Amino acid sequence: MSTIKLQNIRQSEGLLEELAPLKHKLEERINLKSYSENVKPVSLSYNLLQRISLSAGLSIKEKRKLADIDQVVISKTGLRIHETTFARFNLSDLWSSLLKLRYHHLNIDWTSPVIKSKVINYEMQRGKDLLMQEGNIEEWLTISDVRGGGSGYGEIPLLNLTIGSYEDDIPALINLNGRKIPNTQIIVAGATGSGKSNLLAVLINEIRTLTIESSYPVNFLLFDYKGEFSDPANSEWLPLFEVDESAILDPIKAPLPFTPFRDFTGRTQNEINLYASEMAIALIAIDRARISANMNNRLSEAVINAYHKSHNKPITFQAILQCYTELQPERDQEKDDSVKSVLKQLIRNNLFAQEDSVDLIKNSFIIKMDGYPKDGPLAKAIVFFIISKLNTIYEKLPKQAVSDECVEIRHFTIIDEAHYMLDFDNKPLRELIAVGRNKGLSIILATQNMDSFKSKFFDFYANAQYPLLMKQQSIADGVIKDLYGVSGNEFNEIKEAISNLQLGELIIKNPTAAALGMGKKFKKIKVSHVI
Repeated sequence: MSTIKLQNIRQSEGLLEELAPLKHKLEERINLKSYSENVKPVSLSYNLLQRISLSAGLSIKEKRKLADIDQVVISKTGLRIHETTFARFNLSDLWSSLLKLRYHHLNIDWTSPVIKSKVINYEMQRGKDLLMQEGNIEEWLTISDVRGGGSGYGEIPLLNLTIGSYEDDIPALINLNGRKIPNTQIIVAGATGSGKSNLLAVLINEIRTLTIESSYPVNFLLFDYKGEFSDPANSEWLPLFEVDESAILDPIKAPLPFTPFRDFTGRTQNEINLYASEMAIALIAIDRARISANMNNRLSEAVINAYHKSHNKPITFQAILQCYTELQPERDQEKDDSVKSVLKQLIRNNLFAQEDSVDLIKNSFIIKMDGYPKDGPLAKAIVFFIISKLNTIYEKLPKQAVSDECVEIRHFTIIDEAHYMLDFDNKPLRELIAVGRNKGLSIILATQNMDSFKSKFFDFYANAQYPLLMKQQSIADGVIKDLYGVSGNEFNEIKEAISNLQLGELIIKNPTAAALGMGKKFKKIKVSHVI
């Protein structure tokens, strides 16, 4: 008999919830009771948890019964057990052999995805029950750890994301980090109710699942404008992204644990001067304040003076306000103008801490944004200054690692409702895309209408490897023509395809057709359902 191919294995109904008590018990056993500051306890990935449960289940020697297997209910959401669960440490052949050993007396169709899924989930559930019995976890933890060779720790994981299926249930893959892929930028356009949030969840789940157990884990920072991902009612989503509640940062409850300002210790005055000019433009842009040239110059000088007083250490909005006021004519110092109004809003809401206490790249975070008006200055300030902060961190990183097959990806920034950050000259966002190209850093932008991605300031379509178009409220003809290079019947065909998209469907460019100059220029995908 040939090797059993452990691919396209679906999860059973409620599998992650069933494994949660085992996860808690294992973490309780292997973690210390307390840790020093900035040291986090170990959190087991669900890949590892599923593999542990599977190995425990297959260790049970008693004969299996088809009636028990048939009782397993496969989840209707289509959530899969990732192939990396079985491929880790080159153990695929071992899993295949163990399955054949335990099921040799039964007539099992190992080519059937449904049957294989039921068997795997059955073994995981039995393994979980075994390990939850008194004393069994301790026994398993004392077994020597002998790692296999090959595609294990140390190798860059290939990010070939399965986001859904084409027609005839063919898996739909997007390759993010293959050597021939120009960049990893993803843009998503979809109206309210099109399935945009679920698509973002699928992308994050795939990226995290494929990398969390490797030596190159990909972390993320998600700006959660609608508050869906940070809602306590949706806490069951968090394990899909290999994070817990500690990843949620709510600036209404506590300042974000880092300063938005650069540290210029040991840097030149010219660098500070340039940064001061950019900061003045930013503070004005986020509130669309109309100011005079004198006010703009005064604001830039206030930033410079604040750095002088701090000896080039990171400054604060309060320090800028104080220096700005000192530069005003004495008769105006008690009055508020547009600049002071913006600064006072930022000070009053205490959005940021005065020093860094977390690493934005080496951890994953969800920024809760639904407490602020989406198009207001505070929401824009949060996104603007955090992206500026990320750029500062990115600049200091070495180039991404490269293998024969793929390149390293370190981090994704994900902005839902991104149109609020695209309608002005957002220099940090443009810089993030430029700087990230050779540093293993990327971005996912999601917005409601496709035309939001192209403005007089920047063409995000031209810089995106994967434009993913979902149901639209209005279809921008110019964008379709530019994006697909079509006219006439081909243009009408794509426009009709977008109009007919249903919940959870999208169209993506067909690179094969574009290269050959024949066939449809697009493909339709039914996105996997995970939330």
